[in-house]
Amino acid sequence: MKILIIIPAYNEEKNIVSVLKELETYKDEYDVIVINDKSIDKTSEICKLKGVRVIDLPCNLGIGGAVQTGYKYAFQNDYDIAIQLDGDGQHIPRYISMLVTPIIEEKSDFVIGSRYIDKVGFQSTFLRRIGIKYFSNLLKLLSKIKVTDPTSGFRACNKEIISLFANMYPLDYPEPESIMFLLRNNFSITEVPVIMRERSAGTSSINIHKSIYYMIKVTFAVLIDRLRLKKNKASVRMSLSNDNTY
Repeated sequence: MKILIIIPAYNEEKNIVSVLKELETYKDEYDVIVINDKSIDKTSEICKLKGVRVIDLPCNLGIGGAVQTGYKYAFQNDYDIAIQLDGDGQHIPRYISMLVTPIIEEKSDFVIGSRYIDKVGFQSTFLRRIGIKYFSNLLKLLSKIKVTDPTSGFRACNKEIISLFANMYPLDYPEPESIMFLLRNNFSITEVPVIMRERSAGTSSINIHKSIYYMIKVTFAVLIDRLRLKKNKASVRMSLSNDNTY
């Protein structure tokens, strides 16, 4: 199967070298594409020197736009599975096989790497843990399905979801909203236990003010998505092909 690792990156020159070095072990199994979200540091140059394919965005699109660019690339190049992996070094590549196995075995459409199953390793900051718990409970309330780590950016999906996300993907803080969309439309979601690390360099772009904005905005987005009519997978594909809307 053709498998692509999508790495969205913004000003990760201090982290991306170690990320790419870890991925070298798997170069015969997976392709890698770095989506450089208009970094103002040497992120792009470092990736190119390492021989890694890079898409340099002409303007900063944010995490949603950067990730969707990766899905568009995966769709256009006929990949069977796409894996999202952050460029800050928090996601450990040795867990990739655990993400893709349920998809290869056709047991799941979408797999999330969760740090809250075994609760080992870096558990995120206190503020973020509050937000993660909040969105986990919100999704459970609306879908009756528990997702322990709804903000995890360590995820994998099958070819059908690649096609959907290439056409439509939430732009700001997209993880919980995209999960709600998939659950509403009967895609199967699985979580697997992973260990995550704290970023070794740089700082997160999300502060307390952005966190409040994030929780309010995503709550409304998830609620609105939940109110939309549930469709089967075939009708979702038809809707997207006709008008590119959810």
